Amino acid sequence: MATLAVGLLASPAMAASSPGAEPGTDYAKRITITRDTWGIAHVKGHTDADAVFGMVYAQAEDDFPRIEANFLTSLGRMAEAEGEKAIWQDLRQRLFVDPVTLQADYAASPLWLKKLMQAWAAGLNHYLATYPQVKPRVLTHFEPWMALSFPEGSIGGDIEAVPLSQLEAFYGKQPLAMTAMELGLVFREPAGSNGIAIAPSHTKDGHALLLINPHTTFFFRSELQMTSDEGLNAYGAATWGQFFIYQGFNANAGWMHTTSGVDRVDEFAETVEKGPDGTLRYRHGTAWRPVTTKTITLNYRTPDGGQATRSFATYATHNGPITRAQDGRWIATSLMNRPVQAIEQSFLRTKARDLAGFMKVAALQGNSSNNTLFADSKGAIAYLHPQFVAKRDDRFDYRQPVDGSDPRTAWQGMHAMATLPQVISPANGWVMNVNNWPWTAAGKDSPKRELFPRYMDQVGDNPRGDHAIRVLSDRRDFTLDGLVAAAYDPYLPAFARLLPPLTGAWDRLAEGDARRAKLAPAIAMLKAWDYRWAIDSRATSVAVFWGEAMWPVVSDAARAAKLSAWDYIATRSTDAQKLDALDKAIDRLTADFGGIDVPWGQINRLQRNDGAIAQTFDDSKPSLPVPFTSAQWGSLASFAPKRFPGAKHYYGTSGNSFVAAVEFGPRLKARAVSVGGESGDPASPHFADQSPLYAAGKLRDVYFYPEDVAQHRERTYHPGE
Repeated sequence: MATLAVGLLASPAMAASSPGAEPGTDYAKRITITRDTWGIAHVKGHTDADAVFGMVYAQAEDDFPRIEANFLTSLGRMAEAEGEKAIWQDLRQRLFVDPVTLQADYAASPLWLKKLMQAWAAGLNHYLATYPQVKPRVLTHFEPWMALSFPEGSIGGDIEAVPLSQLEAFYGKQPLAMTAMELGLVFREPAGSNGIAIAPSHTKDGHALLLINPHTTFFFRSELQMTSDEGLNAYGAATWGQFFIYQGFNANAGWMHTTSGVDRVDEFAETVEKGPDGTLRYRHGTAWRPVTTKTITLNYRTPDGGQATRSFATYATHNGPITRAQDGRWIATSLMNRPVQAIEQSFLRTKARDLAGFMKVAALQGNSSNNTLFADSKGAIAYLHPQFVAKRDDRFDYRQPVDGSDPRTAWQGMHAMATLPQVISPANGWVMNVNNWPWTAAGKDSPKRELFPRYMDQVGDNPRGDHAIRVLSDRRDFTLDGLVAAAYDPYLPAFARLLPPLTGAWDRLAEGDARRAKLAPAIAMLKAWDYRWAIDSRATSVAVFWGEAMWPVVSDAARAAKLSAWDYIATRSTDAQKLDALDKAIDRLTADFGGIDVPWGQINRLQRNDGAIAQTFDDSKPSLPVPFTSAQWGSLASFAPKRFPGAKHYYGTSGNSFVAAVEFGPRLKARAVSVGGESGDPASPHFADQSPLYAAGKLRDVYFYPEDVAQHRERTYHPGE
């Protein structure tokens, strides 16, 4: 693991323009941005750096607040906007991401990468200069090194595994219990994505196909295309503020990332004491080592709008920063911290033309949290495990803190790529991952679980895994339309497994039991159901409300039994628990909607009524019915609904976001849809123009080639015009 770095905020001297960086107007004159009829930006530059400048400028036009929010988070500066309540989030970030270290990393970066980071900063600064009406909350000027704070999906997600309550308890010197969410006692919507690649042998036209289906919070990514005369031509989803296509494709290859269940964050219980000289030391084997102590100073916004600071003396061992205490021992956290390799890999893979080129880039090993599904025009398909996987002694259970004083528990370098689970062009003709284990990634041609350490997967399977196998198996006639249909297949395997025991419990009730009459209409509805969601399905409404009532009843017991909630409900929940949950579901439906005869689409809604990052919802405002459900129930198309204060309807906040299906024939064909629209401005015609398509599970044509863009052009301009 890289040594942690902690330091002060960037000084005024650090904000000076980087040597060699061009003024924004010099970049802008070499760049054209063409907006198509969906408002999607197609950026063309002479060099890759030009394209980076143009694409981040276009992103800023679409939603600068989301860019700033992402970098306030990644730089550990959110408290400067949100106040002291965000100080612990910032401290957590700064334990691993230090501005001084990032500047050193930037200075040591290869010239080609420096040029991209310079162009990135210039693009954002040029946007702020040409849109003076935009008032940033904090970040009024961007420096090239800042791009390294947010280089790849894994670093932010990995850091978020550190529980804030315990970080505050340790450094705030006050006892705080872990929250129910941190303990895993509260339902958390399944996060991640679906990825599927189909080999030419299993398609009607002999062309490889790729499904790109990330499940994120809504409006999390921008859709765009970036091209240059240096071989760059990438289309897809870019996380706001990043200068590469994160999930997408070029004319020859495509890549889709899904959140992996690999062990990527470990905790080490350290033995710490004061040494003879009064300084802190920790034991490692038979030796004592000095605890590293550094000061982190954070700014935060005061209630009157000013700024104040708080300083923290922070601690670290060779295993990482101290993030909490448990049972009287300090806990150090290890995770990947390779920003240069991560950002190199993130950008260079967008230019890979085939699997061999993609694997060459993957050898940078800057990806710790993402499985990858890949397809190319040569017909290759692949499932790849994250490339940064630390070697560990598999005798230890790293799901809990291990003894940091035992040298055998330490990370022992990285796994070579050849030792990781992967599948390359399998005979079965498809690969997939839906945030489940890799042992079913290619059916019978999947990696064998017994050949790999336990830490290669820590989450197991899920109902979407069964669903994916169901729609992929025994087919050799896939088309682009067929792949889209598979991605929106309405079957809900969790309910197909869980409802028969419920109806059986009702069947076992005594004839005189008063519950029989009350539950009978719902039971009849569920018995007649085909376990498929639909806008007009009443059974979907009853099933979802029952499942939501059942989940908290079994969560604690399932966790104690080391079973998934699905397994516990199916195998260990009692008849009384099942029937009581149905009784509660009926009462909820009746109270909110007048009975159980309620179409699912009347409950499950998509609404975008403002451009705020934390959106509000209102039953009195327009919304659209959505047929698909939470991934919790095995729906491949995910729509995670929540109930909000004052609202009876469910409103989606995460799930399917950018969705694309790609065919790699002699001429690439692709279809896509984004939740809502490309712009974050409610006044824009592209704020919600894709909502009807999204809600209906329909994809639009992607305008990939210049002649297609020209035929569907809304406007063309240079940045700053």
